[in-house]
Amino acid sequence: MVDVLCVPFPVLQSSPSLSFKPRLCPLIPPLRRRLHLKSNPLLFPLFSSSPSFFKLPPRCSSSPMPLQLSSLSQDRLLYSRAYWVTKTIIAWNVDVVEGSCYLYASKVAALSVTDNGIQGHDLEIKLEEDRSGLHPYVIEKFPHIRDYKAFKLPPVLDAKNLVKCQLAVAEFNSQGKCRNATGLQLPGVLDELFSYDGPLGAFYSAEAVSLCLWAPTAQAVYAHIYKDPVGGSPLEIIPLEETNGVWSTKGPKSWEGCYYMYEVSVYHPSTLHIEKCYANDPYARGLSADGKRTLFVNLHADDLKPEGWNELADMKSDILSFSDISIYELHIRDFSANDDTVNADFRGGYMAFTLKDSAGVLHLKKLSKAGITHVHLLPTFQFAAVDDEKENWKYVDSKILEKLPPDSAEQQEKITAIQDDDAYNWGYNPVLWGVPKGSYSSDPNGPCRIVEFRKMIQALTHIGLRVVLDVVYNHLHANGPFDKDSVLDKIVPGYYLRRNTDGFIENSTCVNNTASEHYMVERLIVDDLLSWAINYKVDGFRFDLMGHIMKRTMVKAKDALCSLTKERDGVDGSRIYIYGEGWDFGEVAKNGRGINASQFNICGTGIGSFNDRIRDAMLGGSPFGPPLQQGFVTGLLLEPNGHDHGTKDVEKAMLASAKDHIQVGLAANLRDFVLTDFEGKERKGSEVLCYGGTPVGYALCPTETVNYVSAHDNETLFDIISLKTPVGISAEDRCRMNHFATSIIALTQGIPFFHAGDEMLRSKSLDRDSYNSGDWFNRLDFTYNSNNWGVGLPPKQKNENSWPLIQPRLADPSFKPQRSHILAAVENFTDVLRIRNEYGSTTPVHQVSLASL
Repeated sequence: MVDVLCVPFPVLQSSPSLSFKPRLCPLIPPLRRRLHLKSNPLLFPLFSSSPSFFKLPPRCSSSPMPLQLSSLSQDRLLYSRAYWVTKTIIAWNVDVVEGSCYLYASKVAALSVTDNGIQGHDLEIKLEEDRSGLHPYVIEKFPHIRDYKAFKLPPVLDAKNLVKCQLAVAEFNSQGKCRNATGLQLPGVLDELFSYDGPLGAFYSAEAVSLCLWAPTAQAVYAHIYKDPVGGSPLEIIPLEETNGVWSTKGPKSWEGCYYMYEVSVYHPSTLHIEKCYANDPYARGLSADGKRTLFVNLHADDLKPEGWNELADMKSDILSFSDISIYELHIRDFSANDDTVNADFRGGYMAFTLKDSAGVLHLKKLSKAGITHVHLLPTFQFAAVDDEKENWKYVDSKILEKLPPDSAEQQEKITAIQDDDAYNWGYNPVLWGVPKGSYSSDPNGPCRIVEFRKMIQALTHIGLRVVLDVVYNHLHANGPFDKDSVLDKIVPGYYLRRNTDGFIENSTCVNNTASEHYMVERLIVDDLLSWAINYKVDGFRFDLMGHIMKRTMVKAKDALCSLTKERDGVDGSRIYIYGEGWDFGEVAKNGRGINASQFNICGTGIGSFNDRIRDAMLGGSPFGPPLQQGFVTGLLLEPNGHDHGTKDVEKAMLASAKDHIQVGLAANLRDFVLTDFEGKERKGSEVLCYGGTPVGYALCPTETVNYVSAHDNETLFDIISLKTPVGISAEDRCRMNHFATSIIALTQGIPFFHAGDEMLRSKSLDRDSYNSGDWFNRLDFTYNSNNWGVGLPPKQKNENSWPLIQPRLADPSFKPQRSHILAAVENFTDVLRIRNEYGSTTPVHQVSLASL
């Protein structure tokens, strides 16, 4: 008997906080036999062609059920520590000297690890180690397993059917005792055998509607067709036929306007069962409320196009160069939820942008005239956490909140009590990437959201503004076979979501990281971008956590968008600008999963990335450092706030270094820009260092740098200035610092980026993370009567540690700007934009003395 290390039943997600207490348990192996190819009917072909083979009664996944395991040893199969990387190679991090390895398969997911070894298999295949190791192209695709051993499979194996089974590998010593067993990760072999570039989703002709779904591991797929968006029995249930991993069917034209769901019978590694999953179409272009069903909708239908839609590309404001871009970041609900000049039915939604003379629209017109070229809209796709049905929303009476003291904790108590049931969320919790969010439309069912989204784009175009969509391809809100918001992980479990070396989902982005290094994930991202560009005529994309996406994917996306033409596609793709957050962390850091789209890797592509160097030099520290650490704009050395920065000499050095960082930023963070640093030495931007030796300059051309000092994340510009500056300075001084900061950003080479409200001294009452803080803390007032300062202590969950700093500031009436301050800030902001617009972004503004600003 051999003792092997086992662990108690694990959760099905990876988590840095998990800790398992190991125990020892015995595994007794069965007798082994070598597989003989000629005599084994399960190998070539693997399974009978009988259509009844996969018509097995799977477990219904309508509600979560606990796993029923035969023993704790079964837990080993919840791990997937081996990788099927090509048709004939499995990679596994085990040393087999005198022992042996076997692959097991069960078409009914009956594998179990018992005291007698692995049981319940239909197939057992001996693996031979390939002493030459993994092929270089496998290592390029999966660099994190470069040191794994390679084990060969028979070349005649019917791998295309085998991937539909529960799979496991086991290792035995020379006495035939089992030492290790685990499940398999399949993306490598799926990409090799099933990469596909044909049609996916729903397609419409004059006579019929066709469906195509990529699901190579599925055992059966059905389409449930419904007349209504919710409730009722299906009009019909249609079996789809499979050809090389793609399931398809053709139906009557009458399907158009109806709804459908897929029923997918598939092995799911999180439950160790064949599950019957009900999912939306990953290529959905319309939905019912809350994504309960996918809408059959032809986006090319004339009745879904506002008048003049086909000519909209000719009405776009002229952009001669991406260097002329100036971006204004805005949340759809923030724009109008509290605007009394907007019809109540339109507030907080798409249609608020279509009004001619609301306070918000008049403000946008003012910014457009001054030089803002692009409005960046926070997530507008179908996301979770906000009910699409308005009648389900909960509210807090703002009149009650207005009567409370400016430093009270009661406001946040009332807001957070309903925060998961109100109308507000930033939207960084994607469910389906390709459909406009239903809660922003007048009717979340049917095609209304599509028409209203197009009207919004058209209205912004008419006032001279191009539109950027915030896309979140780095993660998904849900996973598994049960969650109502899970889609991709129901269709091809274990493929779309990136997994760690134990086989559990990576969560470094926040939750459910996606894997763009897999071919069909990359394809879905590119297809989705093309759909938004062609069908909604948007002008740019901002990639959330772009560093978690592969550089290859970003370049492919850029090239695909750039190839679009007015004549063929109705849009000029050469004018579509893309940029994102190039942060390098988590499992992708230092190219851990391939060459990722980090700040340093993305240079030379023409794709923009956010410049955190200039932000931190101006404000001081970082969003994750001491809250009172000061910077160039917030009073370092010159207006001390009591924070211990070190000696005066240290403060002088910090200020001088910050100036160098800002000068590099003014020159678009170019790595080859030469400046005279604070020591009097000539250095390139790449030779000026920060962050433990990280170069400040990394861009090869100005449009690869997006300069900013505030965004939706963290405190607003006015709030961070109010926090970091000395308590005793005047409101006028804080307003001047706000203007100083926006002026530096406006006059940089590269792309200036402004958070909505920067120009109006916007406050969120010092909330550092207002993603779920409701309309109350996120209010914008385009009548310029209030900047929203002092509306209560910010929500406890993210801000409580700073309450002792925040409370006295909110309580002090001298901190609150008056209307005259707000009006002056707007005027100053538009004046500087006009200067940028008049002289052009190619003017060498980095030569301007900072003292003159």
